[in-house]
Amino acid sequence: MADEVKKEAPANFKVTIDNITIEVAPGTSILNAARKIGGDVTPPAMCYYSKLQGSGGKCRTCLVEVAAGSTADPRPMPKLVASCRTNVMDGMIVKNITSERVQDARAGVVEFLLLNHPLDCPICDQAGECHLQDLGYEHGKEGTRYEFKRRTFEKEDIGPYIQLHMTRCILCYRCTYVADQLTDNRVHGILDRGDHAEISTYISKSIDNDFSGNMIDVCPVGALTDKTFRFKNRVWFTKPVDAHRDCENEKCCGKVTLWQRGDDVLRVTSRKDEWGEVQSYDGKPGWICNTCRFDKKKASDWVIEGPTSISRHSVISQGHYVGLQKPKETIAEVMGGREPKLLMDIHSISDVNSVEIASLPGPATSKTFKNVNGE
Repeated sequence: MADEVKKEAPANFKVTIDNITIEVAPGTSILNAARKIGGDVTPPAMCYYSKLQGSGGKCRTCLVEVAAGSTADPRPMPKLVASCRTNVMDGMIVKNITSERVQDARAGVVEFLLLNHPLDCPICDQAGECHLQDLGYEHGKEGTRYEFKRRTFEKEDIGPYIQLHMTRCILCYRCTYVADQLTDNRVHGILDRGDHAEISTYISKSIDNDFSGNMIDVCPVGALTDKTFRFKNRVWFTKPVDAHRDCENEKCCGKVTLWQRGDDVLRVTSRKDEWGEVQSYDGKPGWICNTCRFDKKKASDWVIEGPTSISRHSVISQGHYVGLQKPKETIAEVMGGREPKLLMDIHSISDVNSVEIASLPGPATSKTFKNVNGE
């Protein structure tokens, strides 16, 4: 009887990104390896979505420089590569924020994305949580070199819950992947080619499936927005809290974020992680159904868990930090328990700068000032 050959699991690969070395499993992309490090080392991504199969390779914002391909072949790659589509190799050396080529190329990509994108952030419902806003702030330029008329599209009604602003779209294809992988019959897609390419529905069709609202969550810009939340409030004026309910839909995780203003629930979204993607539960993405998103707009419909953890650098976190720590007062400890107000308030004792106002007959009013001697 032949001896059984046991296949050993492949060892982890060591990859160095911006002078930080980590170990990741074979088949991991450079982008996901950088996300394990976190911070500024992670390249931005406008089209890649780890929960959607086939996404990535469209926007080119995640370009990085590979200074060494691997230990076996240390030659650098001649061109910048898309980190979301390039897997790591053992001994690979990657440059992101430490490469001037990457920073220059990323600034060029942002300039291209903003060529036709309208600068209507003051009236856009996505303002405050828009990835293109963050990207433009970090890598954009003060002015534009584009001198021609911007591309525009006519407004189109694609359903009762979702508002489409094709003029803002950057063609990341995320919404089409959501429809393909979450629903049985996709009724929208990319029409035409080149500069005329646009997202639209098929003739006489509207988007009304049970999970269509997730298209809003995956859109990185304000191209797809919630009609029920449209022009109602700014996200930085609302308070996000985590909540859950037992949803009747088996595919719905029932875990959401409620955006409240006082006791009113203005909108319901799926929970997001630090990369702006829907969180996973039990190894599955936490997609939510339209019933939870659009029909359950009362706090009594949900079990409130607590405030949502928001990055302190986000504009949404203003006014309601979680775990805020204030500086400790030390004067009372030093002065034997006496309060700072009693220690510093000298006016009632010395009458310095005290003012006496005496009402005299007539419209005029005299003011008498006392000096230190009371004169």
